[in-house]
Amino acid sequence: MATDNWTDFTDRTNARMAALRSAMPEPAKGFGELARAAIAPGALDSKTKELIALAIGITARCDGCLAFHAKAAKKYGATREEVVETIAVALYMGGGPSMIYGAEALSAFDALA
Repeated sequence: MATDNWTDFTDRTNARMAALRSAMPEPAKGFGELARAAIAPGALDSKTKELIALAIGITARCDGCLAFHAKAAKKYGATREEVVETIAVALYMGGGPSMIYGAEALSAFDALA
């Protein structure tokens, strides 16, 4: 999926995720706790962890991952240059499809920054 409006996309996805969380509150709570624990600073800082998540989103071709992790990477201080290098690593690991989704990830970062 290519989008020109990442803000609308994240708003729609957030609404759908809210409905899913309501339908399965306990698993959703567990997933939220996992996400918070995984991104919490440790040996790696939160920015680095979000850049890793963004790279995985590119290689997994997950539009929601691009939007949410691009926004979170910005929140934790990632620069455009760091995102571009993250995309380069994802391209190396994921080939041509990662090039396409890398372009989408940069679009999301630029739009949501």
